[in-house]
Amino acid sequence: MGLDEAVSGPPPLVAGIGFRRGTDSAEIVALLRRALDASGAQAPRLAAIATADDRAGEPALREAARAFALAPTPVTPEALAAADTRVITRSARIERVRGVGSLAEAAALAAAGPASRLVLPRIASAGATCALAAPSPSA
Repeated sequence: MGLDEAVSGPPPLVAGIGFRRGTDSAEIVALLRRALDASGAQAPRLAAIATADDRAGEPALREAARAFALAPTPVTPEALAAADTRVITRSARIERVRGVGSLAEAAALAAAGPASRLVLPRIASAGATCALAAPSPSA
C-alpha cells in the first residue's frame, strides 16, 4: 500500500529533513520529536524520513532515522522540483542551492505522494529543518 492510498485511522506522516553538514543525529532526532509534538502526532505515525537523494546516505541522517526504526527515503531533484509548487516556505539560499523554496517541505510532499498536503510547515533548529506531510484525505 502506498502512502497516498486510503488508510484507516490517522494518515501516515512523512518527515522531510534538510540539514547542514556537521549536524549530528541527536539534533535531527530532537527536531523530529519537536515536529511530531507540534502536529499532535505520535511517533508510530511516522512512515518515512525523506531528504534530497545526495544527502540520504549521510551518517547523521541514517542514525536519526534508525531512532524511529526507519531508513532515509531519498528524493530526486526532479521530484523535489515537482513538489515545489506546494511548498509554502521560501528560503532564498535553498532556492539558489536546491531550486526549491524549502528542501524539508518539498521532500516531505514528494515522498508522501502527489496528492499530499503539509501537516506542519518547516520548522528549524540550528542545523536542520523539518516539515511533515500526509496523503490527502481525498486521495
